[in-house]
Amino acid sequence: MRNPLLILALATLATPVWAQPVPQRIPPPDSDAYCQSLLVRISTAHGHGHAEMVSQLTLEGEQLCANGQSRRGIAKLRRALRIALTEG
Repeated sequence: MRNPLLILALATLATPVWAQPVPQRIPPPDSDAYCQSLLVRISTAHGHGHAEMVSQLTLEGEQLCANGQSRRGIAKLRRALRIALTEG
């Protein structure tokens, strides 16, 4: 009788690389895509306190990212997200 674990192990090893799942890619932390991902996360955060501060930081961060100053924009967006998440 064949060992089912051995068969499973051999089948897993025989799976071609192209058939294996591709890990989700995280955008580089100084890219426009990362700015956009932070904006999405801020928009879905449920904090209501300090909403004016979150809005102002988000606007400034979005403008900096749009003007090619991704690092400064991301810093503002991260701060806005941190405030939005802690005020939930």
